[in-house]
Amino acid sequence: MASAQMQAAAGQATEILALTLYAEAGTRPVRAIEALAAMVVNRARAALADDQARLRFAPGIKWERPLHRAGDAAAADPTPWQREQRHATLWPLLLGPVCRAPFQFPCWNPRHARHAMLRHLPVGDAALAVCRRIAARAAAGALVDPTGGATHLHLAEELPAWAVGQEALAEIGGLVFYRLGNV
Repeated sequence: MASAQMQAAAGQATEILALTLYAEAGTRPVRAIEALAAMVVNRARAALADDQARLRFAPGIKWERPLHRAGDAAAADPTPWQREQRHATLWPLLLGPVCRAPFQFPCWNPRHARHAMLRHLPVGDAALAVCRRIAARAAAGALVDPTGGATHLHLAEELPAWAVGQEALAEIGGLVFYRLGNV
């Protein structure tokens, strides 16, 4: 993918993350918005590193394999540095697909009440500006993860069946964070 295309795709993914943060946590404290962004980043990194996590967090996304051009024997076994460079370049592109994955964030369901927030964005909204700044920091890899590597969350006032018996990693701004299974 050309650099200009990569930048455009990363910008679009960052905007989708910002809109997700706004609709899902825009009325919460900044720390909670940052925690939600960190959880999305954790899912994106997991999806890039593991095929099973990709099916869960970013279905429909396929990465070409192997990490080199066909016939390039020298690159047949990429070094750890080459793999790390690829991950550093590609995981931000997964932020959008992770946010839009089915059944992950209700705001992307057209029938959900929060979806209306995405259709009618107020001009100059301070909360949306905060969410955009946090999303930009997350996409740049500059956001500290206050969740301890969480990949799942629920509202503190709820206890979904999947969370029963699970140990929470953090509770921040009314959101409870978990890392489930072998993700």
